[in-house]
Amino acid sequence: MPNPSVSSRRAFLKRTTGAGLLICSSQTAFTFKANGRLNIAAIGVGGQAEGNLNAVSSENFVAFCDVDDTRASNTRKKYPDVKAYYQDFRKMLDEKANEIDGVMVATPDHTHAVAAIASMKLGKHVFCEKPLTRTVYEARMMRLTAQKQKVVTQMGNQGSASEGVRRATEWGMAGTVGPVKEAYLWVSDGNQESKLPQDRPEIPKELAWDLWLGPVAERPYHPNYVPHNWRNWRHFGSGGFGDMGCHTANFLFRCLQLPELWALSADTPKESRLIKFEGEATGVHAEGYPSSCRVQIHIPARGEHPAVKLTASSGEAMRPAKELTQGVGLSSFGALLVGSKGSIYSSDPWNTSSMLLPRINSFEQPPKSLPRGVGHHMEWVDACKGKGKTFSPFDIGGPLTELIQLVNVAALTGTPFTFDPATGEITDNLKASAMLHRPYRQGWSL
Repeated sequence: MPNPSVSSRRAFLKRTTGAGLLICSSQTAFTFKANGRLNIAAIGVGGQAEGNLNAVSSENFVAFCDVDDTRASNTRKKYPDVKAYYQDFRKMLDEKANEIDGVMVATPDHTHAVAAIASMKLGKHVFCEKPLTRTVYEARMMRLTAQKQKVVTQMGNQGSASEGVRRATEWGMAGTVGPVKEAYLWVSDGNQESKLPQDRPEIPKELAWDLWLGPVAERPYHPNYVPHNWRNWRHFGSGGFGDMGCHTANFLFRCLQLPELWALSADTPKESRLIKFEGEATGVHAEGYPSSCRVQIHIPARGEHPAVKLTASSGEAMRPAKELTQGVGLSSFGALLVGSKGSIYSSDPWNTSSMLLPRINSFEQPPKSLPRGVGHHMEWVDACKGKGKTFSPFDIGGPLTELIQLVNVAALTGTPFTFDPATGEITDNLKASAMLHRPYRQGWSL
């Protein structure tokens, strides 16, 4: 008997991946008065969220939600005028929907999708931290929901606003280094083995553990998970590669025109859209992510762009050869496009610095065609008010997250598979296909 969740997922994808939906762009759903302030609610207000809120503090905060009162304490002290405080975002959205224009989501990876999609279904604009979601399917649903609701979205890969990302993107889009047939992406972070805790410490009174778990399968509280180490666990996070990949792959993903593959319909010939993954890894274990990995990604031609082999890796043992950077030095994080005339190299985790190689060559510089100026967070605010567009909308952030999570799938399975970006399916590897999503607990859904 077919799995009902799989069958319904496929039916939904068939209904929502037609060309009519995919050409929709994020547009503001509200009309603002000149110099009006955006009414913002936040889901997750401690840690990384503090920086996000500080970046939009010129706007009007109407409600805060966090499952951990201790983690939220700094934000509550800094913004005492915000009286509406919740631990369950579902209750917040139910009670405050009419007062909210936009929602900022900065929870652990496993609750991004349920929080953001619930917000978008109410017509709220969304800023969501990277990686956009914990699973490939969730990322697809984030993108399709944003398109359907016509809301303004931005993924929190904050380096997007930097000169390094935007100039490297302009070089790549203009063909400065010629056609690219080879590319590399690497992150420093491997992962230590994650052993399932056996002791059962008490849940801190300030933490709503059941709400922290959200949609994932229940397991006992342990400080090895929260507040800091959840990224190391498959149950909650995306490992070292998932944590940083959406930053480090930012300009590379754009320069290679990879979003074009996700915009194809299921009627496009398969040879024009299928992406093949071949992964290897060391230190694979049941609960976390490998200590190192290397994944070969074979990408088909996209219009005038030739087929390309992208090698993605994590951990020092799997980094590409240092000769590829032509004497500049191989950084611990990096992205490299190798073209027929030269290379584009970003040597930091957030792509905030970039260069053309070889350094002694005289490249013809394309004009600066991308906007600069207001910063990653305020770009979202401005777009919500109908001024300009975001650089990392879910039309970009969704496919980028899918690619990054597929690297994790390839590393963990260790066997080849092909992924269809038009349908979101893997049909030639059952183990890999099963990792595209996982069941939710009762009471949680997309």
